[in-house]
Amino acid sequence: MKMVQDIIIKPIITEASMDKLAEKKYTFKVASDATKPEIAKAVEELFGVKVACVNTVSMKKKPKRLGVHFGYTSEWKKAIVTLTSDSKTIEFFDGLN
Repeated sequence: MKMVQDIIIKPIITEASMDKLAEKKYTFKVASDATKPEIAKAVEELFGVKVACVNTVSMKKKPKRLGVHFGYTSEWKKAIVTLTSDSKTIEFFDGLN
């Protein structure tokens, strides 16, 4: 059984994700093998909110170069979690606005 901290790795803090906070949409980096019901349950347990839906995106690797050295970024999974309209906000993101 996975722990909640194993499913939700870290929040994504970008300009695009901050614009979605008004719509109660929060973005997280999640484990690549996590399912949508697992992600919803983990967010509800971790932050004490009600989740309406979860959208996931598998971020593919991208080629990067540093001088003559070539490589790729790592693949990861992003989850966009939408809260219900009567749910409270996540306090961690409130201090970032």
